[in-house]
Amino acid sequence: MCVIFADRQGYRDVNNDGLSVLDCFYYAVVTLSTTGYGDITPVSEGARFVNIIIITPARVLFLIILVGTTLEVLTEQYRTNLRLQRWRKRVKNHVIVCGYGTKGRAAVSTLLENGFDKTNVIVVESDRTALRQATSDGLVAVEGSATRSSVLVEARVQEAKAVIIATDSDDASVLVTLTVRQLTAGKVSIIAAVREAENAPLLRQSGAHHVIVSSATAGRLLGLSTTAPPLIEVVEDLLTPGQGMALAMRSARRDEVGSSPRQLQELVIALFRRGKVLSLADPEGTAIQTGDMIVYVRDDRPESIPAMP
Repeated sequence: MCVIFADRQGYRDVNNDGLSVLDCFYYAVVTLSTTGYGDITPVSEGARFVNIIIITPARVLFLIILVGTTLEVLTEQYRTNLRLQRWRKRVKNHVIVCGYGTKGRAAVSTLLENGFDKTNVIVVESDRTALRQATSDGLVAVEGSATRSSVLVEARVQEAKAVIIATDSDDASVLVTLTVRQLTAGKVSIIAAVREAENAPLLRQSGAHHVIVSSATAGRLLGLSTTAPPLIEVVEDLLTPGQGMALAMRSARRDEVGSSPRQLQELVIALFRRGKVLSLADPEGTAIQTGDMIVYVRDDRPESIPAMP
């Protein structure tokens, strides 16, 4: 516009009253957008020369940017739809993560570190930025609020193995839990996180099988760091993959049935039997039974992990 205004004497408009600042801006807009009504035209050699070396290349550049942006958006949508179509064909026993914020990303990272296939993780998120982050991480993502039945149905919640609820508010966590329970009739495991401990009973009544209170857990860790500093380091080691120690769980082998958990080679800390956690100090936890899950501490250092064949 500034170039046109500086050489406005070289242009002619249909009114023959000269070009004002608004006329110059109008000419620049309609020319760059390739509209070109013809009501303002360059007549002098200088004005035409400016159109050749400045206006025309700018118009071409504008078209390139416009077409390139459109193709990028269409390509991204096509890739997302293609990924969803491929996922729907083979999806079963997958994990749905509702919310891809700090908690959701940490949950997905832990799943992958424990050998869960990335193709069996689907993210439900309404925030566009978080949605793009999940897609760039190679995950299948469904856009929309997890409180809506149609969105969860699109994520195949009826065929899921578990639903992890990592929303930003406790109210949303309760609504998502109720929606999941309604769609699955309690057949899918629901793991939810809440900020306040007073909301945990409400989540359990809503159908959540496991509830993690983030504020209370953080408070306990803060207390441990004050009264027993070494314990906080142990907890951090257990929760941080690849650092040293890590919690793990496996099924009891047939030759281990009847023996004491303390006699195993691994450092066993608990047994999981028929939906109940048994401490080794518990009389029922002194002997391993058929169907028990053994909770133990493993060495999680990279050099201690055997190479895959």
